[in-house]
Amino acid sequence: MARVLVIEDDPDRPGALEDNLVQAGHHAFAASTGKAGLKIAREVQPDVVLLDLVLPDMPGTSVAKELRRDPATQQIPIIMVTAKADEIDRVVGFEIGAADFVVKPFNVRELLLRIEAVLRRSSRPPDQQILNVGELRVDCQAHRVTVNAAEISLAALEFKLLVTLIERRDHVQARGTLLNDVWGVAPEVTTRTVDTHVKRLRDKLGSAGRFIQTVRGVGYRFSEDPGGEQRSRSKPRSPRL
Repeated sequence: MARVLVIEDDPDRPGALEDNLVQAGHHAFAASTGKAGLKIAREVQPDVVLLDLVLPDMPGTSVAKELRRDPATQQIPIIMVTAKADEIDRVVGFEIGAADFVVKPFNVRELLLRIEAVLRRSSRPPDQQILNVGELRVDCQAHRVTVNAAEISLAALEFKLLVTLIERRDHVQARGTLLNDVWGVAPEVTTRTVDTHVKRLRDKLGSAGRFIQTVRGVGYRFSEDPGGEQRSRSKPRSPRL
């Protein structure tokens, strides 16, 4: 059972979504404007926010940014709802911290499954809250990253990309896999989004950026021993007798 805040203004189906959430065993809260939604989010501290991109008083993207700026709400997962299915809309949504993206018209059952998936991802087991690799430390609960004890400021999407790579360390992640798992974008879409974000992430991590390896023609791999392969390839040959 979860507290779900629905921020949308859809005159065609008033209360319908909230009724389905209640029937599924959740507590549902509703707001028809961005300002009202922000107020309820701060008061109720929901487990997940279902946010429409089109609201009467302000864009849903502005609501998402406000939720991410406020320490009281910055860790609440956001599922964005929109009538647009363009890739750029999805990428922008994830850029400002959305955990998932749903396109109207949607199947209620599918939406409930997406909510459950987001809730599972947000309830990380205690032993996985802190990820340490060399001088890099990632506090998943506090959403903080430090390198040599100095805090690094990462956008929500950069943080998600880093955690995904660390959790799958030593396994190559194809660009299509990262597009699907981090951005929620169809892997067949042609885009430089992954490469651009990996480069930006490496730059921000400084010395710890070396842990993110490029696997040419495939994608990226997080390795605790980034120089291992190079050393093995450059190992001197034994002299011939």
